Amino acid sequence: MEPIIGENLAAIRQQSTLTQEQLAERAGVDVGVIRKLEQGARKSARLPTLHALARALGVPTSALIGDTSHAAARAEPDHRPLSLAEIRRAVAPVRGLAGTALVPPASDPPEPEVLRARLHTVDRAYHANDYARVLADMPALLHDVRAAADLADERDRAGAYTLLTQTLHLTGNLLIQLRASDLAFTALSGALDAARRAGNQAVATTVIQGMCWVLVRQGRFVEAAELAVTTADQVEPRFSRAAPDELAAWGWLLLGAAAARARNNEPDVAAELTTAAAAAAVRIGQWALDPTQLIMVGGFSVDKVQMQRAENAAVAGDPGRVLELAKQVPPGSTATASCWQRHRLDVSWAYAEQRRYADATEVLLDLRATAPAWLRQQRYARDIVQSVSAQRRRAMSQELADLAALVGA
Repeated sequence: MEPIIGENLAAIRQQSTLTQEQLAERAGVDVGVIRKLEQGARKSARLPTLHALARALGVPTSALIGDTSHAAARAEPDHRPLSLAEIRRAVAPVRGLAGTALVPPASDPPEPEVLRARLHTVDRAYHANDYARVLADMPALLHDVRAAADLADERDRAGAYTLLTQTLHLTGNLLIQLRASDLAFTALSGALDAARRAGNQAVATTVIQGMCWVLVRQGRFVEAAELAVTTADQVEPRFSRAAPDELAAWGWLLLGAAAARARNNEPDVAAELTTAAAAAAVRIGQWALDPTQLIMVGGFSVDKVQMQRAENAAVAGDPGRVLELAKQVPPGSTATASCWQRHRLDVSWAYAEQRRYADATEVLLDLRATAPAWLRQQRYARDIVQSVSAQRRRAMSQELADLAALVGA
């Protein structure tokens, strides 16, 4: 039988010569949690708890999680306010013995320019946090785009499969936001297959960025970092002649690797990767997003790099550093709204850690007002609300109670 988290924790703690009480004090974790994990009374723990224990023990977080405990470490109550049934059929169609889909593709799909326009419309809805609209429109779009790729002749095949790559990539990003990581992995794997058929390395590189994101969500930190760095090495641009989109793709990969390394308790490596990404961001300068390009591949900038530094500090448990770095990030400074929203959660967490509960709540209320559908999907937000609620001396306000209801706290 594979080791469980508690067995890994006990073995590493004993090698460090720390008692359970000493580890609890150093990590800021209740000693009862450590006891239950080591005794097997608890099979899993929240990732922030595992991060804290790993930091205190001086080991990567993956050393505690092991190879087969990621799902347990990420376990959470089922929370699916939006149905995934239709998009599941579109992403993973049922196939028979001959490999043909149970539902045959359309014999006469719309023209490519019509499909591209529909994809841009869905992309804008996604970045407006209108997930219900995207879930309603994406299955039919994916069905039509896949049919167009299947029917394309040799002259049009590269463009058709590039469009399929982009559609599956956006689908994967949506599913990550909705915490359907296994289905997102399927969509992104399909996007990589389509990119290979298109012979389009540039668009395949952007898909790798999404793949690293889903791996981090699954707790597969080492694999995410290795995939990002390996790909970055393969596509590393020459700064003197590289186009902005090439620099941005490379920079996004480094930020993905930094996020994974930070979560694996490797802050120095994460800092080095973030610094390298900053060089690309500075070189790009104030690059305006090409209106023909999808929003989901934009947003790389000096401000985004600064947000990553703040995220790394939050993962390392340093709220003061988070707030210090956040002062240098202009409001709403990226093309992708989700990056800014995620950064604001780091700020809210930092306020809560410093017992500035009113400030933490204010940030969450602002996110509720501007991005309620996005906020509903964030386990991070639920953890912050629970922390604020547990520490308040007064009765919970109606606003805090509404927040708790929204995020499932």
